[in-house]
Amino acid sequence: MTEIRTPRLLLRRWHDDDLVPMADINADPRVMRWIDDGSVYDLDHTAEAIERREEEWDEEGFGLFAVELLASGELAGFTGLSAPEFLPGVRPAVAISWRLGAQFWGQGYASEAAQATLEFALQDRGLDHVISISRAGDAASENVIRKLGMVLERETTHPVYGHPLRVHTIDLTEYQA
Repeated sequence: MTEIRTPRLLLRRWHDDDLVPMADINADPRVMRWIDDGSVYDLDHTAEAIERREEEWDEEGFGLFAVELLASGELAGFTGLSAPEFLPGVRPAVAISWRLGAQFWGQGYASEAAQATLEFALQDRGLDHVISISRAGDAASENVIRKLGMVLERETTHPVYGHPLRVHTIDLTEYQA
């Protein structure tokens, strides 16, 4: 299954017409503040990122879902599972992540999408453990992480950018959806 419906969202594979709205999200400095070095991404970088994530679906059997609002059909951003290649110390763990456009913040969409993704990880993909990696100080992501029932496993440093990261974990065998 590569499509999930929640009360307000459709989590699905990427479509060609998702590129421009996702590039707009990635071009917003407020959205990108906590990502990598905080730089925004252009259209080409966004296209490459979507292509890599689609390849991950084919290779790993999981990836990042495009998050669409059911009411309007708008692309709100993404959520999903990925192999956190940038942080080798956590491999072979699978990480849950999300990124929504600023206009979709504060409405519970990230938590709703992430909860559905955890259920997908456990029920559909059979994973028994998922992590989430956040940049220290990212209160909004920490709030979603807390709502998911994840607990702090350790703190580390980003191997490229040097800023502090927090690795949270959840044992899906004990997860209550």
